[in-house]
Amino acid sequence: MNQEKTLWITRTAIFVALLVVLQAATAALGNTIITGAVVNMLLVVSVMTCGMMSGLCVAVISPIMAKLIGIGPLWSLIPFIVAGNITLVLIWHFIGNRHWGQKYTSLIIALAVAAAAKFLALYIGIVQIAVPLLLKLPEPQAAVISSMFSIPQLITALLGGGMALLVLTPLKRAIEGGQK
Repeated sequence: MNQEKTLWITRTAIFVALLVVLQAATAALGNTIITGAVVNMLLVVSVMTCGMMSGLCVAVISPIMAKLIGIGPLWSLIPFIVAGNITLVLIWHFIGNRHWGQKYTSLIIALAVAAAAKFLALYIGIVQIAVPLLLKLPEPQAAVISSMFSIPQLITALLGGGMALLVLTPLKRAIEGGQK
């Protein structure tokens, strides 16, 4: 195995490990907004520092690990969450890595577009399709799930992207300094 592939595997594994630890730690606080923001931050940082495939790996593993550690939603919702995470990662990859105008223009555009797209993917997939058509849940439980996958998802994607913007530049510098 070449050094570049080993480095990619190592960095992706670090993001997955951070994801698991931070999901468990923030879930213990009982605040889903904090947990969601941290997960979204890790998705953005992984794609922006290690590339699209790393971000996609973290995007897919995230909801599965959340469920396995006891903080995730129903198994039947995981494919929809994966789709939302993948949407976020792809938009950050394709927009955030462009250099339009000022230094942070593409990053701010990526933040807004990715947050809105992830929100729409989750809202349409879970609130409009899964809950009413696929899941046979009592109304109170359906209402709770629907509210979890509506506006809070937009908020956590915006917060996570904003937090990522704060750490991306110093983290990229540290990574590039370590490669010299």
